[in-house]
Amino acid sequence: MEFLAAFMQIVNMISEALRNVERLPAALISGGVVQAAAALALAIFKAPAGIFLHNGKGPFYLYYGILVAVGSFGLVEATVGLWVSGDPNNRRIIGKTIVWVSILPLVLVAGLGGFVIVK
Repeated sequence: MEFLAAFMQIVNMISEALRNVERLPAALISGGVVQAAAALALAIFKAPAGIFLHNGKGPFYLYYGILVAVGSFGLVEATVGLWVSGDPNNRRIIGKTIVWVSILPLVLVAGLGGFVIVK
């Protein structure tokens, strides 16, 4: 799947989840797994480049720190999705908050190139 199509599908799923509480657990679980997988793929297959490479060790460690943080948040998001699926009507506020907060890590991974398949 092409990057833009995959990104738009995830954004569409988030948008639907914010309107329909029954779709919230699926959006949390799939969004979290995708974020964690993209961060892991970046850490393994793509070396830091650009400003992360030639400006000392700080940005180099920042690159991997961002990836660890996004991967950890993705796993937490998926876990919250499993928790919300137990009682979606009473836990929707927490689920919606996590979905809103998950937009920033999604943008970070997309900006670093996490949805580009290694060719």
